[in-house]
Amino acid sequence: MFPTRFPVRLAAVSAFAVLSAALYGQAQSPAPPNQAPPPAKPLTAAADVQRAYNGLKANILKAADKMPAESYSFRPTSDIRTFARVVNHVTEAQLRICGTLNGTTPDALPKVPLETADKTAIQTALQASFAECDKAYAAISDDNLLQMLTLGPVTRTRIGFAWGNVSHDNEQYATLALYMRLKGLAPPSSEK
Repeated sequence: MFPTRFPVRLAAVSAFAVLSAALYGQAQSPAPPNQAPPPAKPLTAAADVQRAYNGLKANILKAADKMPAESYSFRPTSDIRTFARVVNHVTEAQLRICGTLNGTTPDALPKVPLETADKTAIQTALQASFAECDKAYAAISDDNLLQMLTLGPVTRTRIGFAWGNVSHDNEQYATLALYMRLKGLAPPSSEK
């Protein structure tokens, strides 16, 4: 029984390795026959969090742009946040987290408009929060990712705060995508 299952398992593991390499941008051209393929370039911890952040950044910015201005006040039910409030929440969280990563004082960070502000003002603040995060993520390296930082009562590593921001952005993007679907719009991540 083992000999017949082994080739199937080996093929599945090989397919998984190829798929994983492609997803992480490490796919390489196939090796010539009778030659072992070159080893995949290792993905560093810093590069991994930067890749995740950049993917979410693109989706959140596109979602904020694609939602019509008149739908920024949309909320599925009266007790749930508006689309604008969710976008502002992303902005607020990113400014706090990335400001901490950059050592920017809270007074020096851009201000977040009210959720009743127009689409342009809300998008401008969102873009400013991504500018703050762009600096923070670009500065993460394998040499500084274990540096301890404090935000309010929380002390974490630089990479811990960076992954926390990615996780939060991912949760909020899911909310933005749901609101878009409720308005009959395809979220950016579904357009690909």
